[in-house]
Amino acid sequence: MAKQGKAPTINDVARVAGVSKKTVSRVINRSPLIKQDTREKIESVIAELGYVPNPQARALALRRNFLIGLLHDNPNAQTVLNFQEGVLDAIRDTEFALVVRPVDRHSPEMLDDIRNFLEQQRLYGVLLLPPISENDELAALCEEVGCAYVRMGSAALDDDHHMVASNDREMVESAVDYLVGQGHTRIAIIQGPEGFRSAKERREGFLGAMKRHGLEVPKGYMAQGTYRFNSGISAAEELLSQEPRPTAIFSSNDEMAAGAMHAARARAISIPADLSIIGFDDSPIAAHIWPPMTTVGWPIRQMAKAAALKIVDPSNDEAEKAIFPAQLVHRSSVASPAKD
Repeated sequence: MAKQGKAPTINDVARVAGVSKKTVSRVINRSPLIKQDTREKIESVIAELGYVPNPQARALALRRNFLIGLLHDNPNAQTVLNFQEGVLDAIRDTEFALVVRPVDRHSPEMLDDIRNFLEQQRLYGVLLLPPISENDELAALCEEVGCAYVRMGSAALDDDHHMVASNDREMVESAVDYLVGQGHTRIAIIQGPEGFRSAKERREGFLGAMKRHGLEVPKGYMAQGTYRFNSGISAAEELLSQEPRPTAIFSSNDEMAAGAMHAARARAISIPADLSIIGFDDSPIAAHIWPPMTTVGWPIRQMAKAAALKIVDPSNDEAEKAIFPAQLVHRSSVASPAKD
């Protein structure tokens, strides 16, 4: 036991547990190399002695700070916020803290800037949001500087230890199937911005389902958006000017779908009686707008938690999950089309 009046040290834990200091350190640092019975024995001794690891000493030994970086260049603030909440779920009650760093993916200096950031901050690991998560050079940079990383995507981008992904294409197909099942044949799409894998996966899912149902998609039924509310208004104005007018719109995210709803109301088009709308994300705006929006629920918070655990606690069962299926959330913005 530690001497009375003195705080127990890592050496005391090692001596009582009958293991090396290095083994204790590996348990503290959640190394997957430790056998479960050894881990449990050491954790029991730590609890018995009341040993509290020193974060500064650990950081010095590991040559890393207990900081998890979140790098993003994403125009959707709600997506970034939801991801942050998931990361905080994972690191709550630990010594880890979250550092959020916006970057400019269009800058020719992006990789150099990120390299400087990683080296200066000595991050324990970094989480990469779309679209920069789709940059293989950035993943290679993380490997080069010895910084653990996890990439988030709308399709598999890496091995299971380095990514969390959703099944966007498949779920958009299901959304179109639902609209067709309601009797819609004139279905339009508000696309996400160019350069986003999510936009591509959702567009391909839409087009694939329409083709499978033998339905044409005129050029005028495909409007471009930026994942922002105002772009949803502009895109919907374009779509609702077509003749014949679409009876349903799939929007590549909820924020643009909400914009489409506003554009429809401005034209006295009733939702869902005259126009059905489906979004993607299941963000708060989907449930708060009227009528409440049918949408594809993107499990971003669960994905974020798993991504963080892959770095801070890789032996955790939740950290092993890499694919997170989305699901269609049925609300009130979809109905059968009105008869012409």
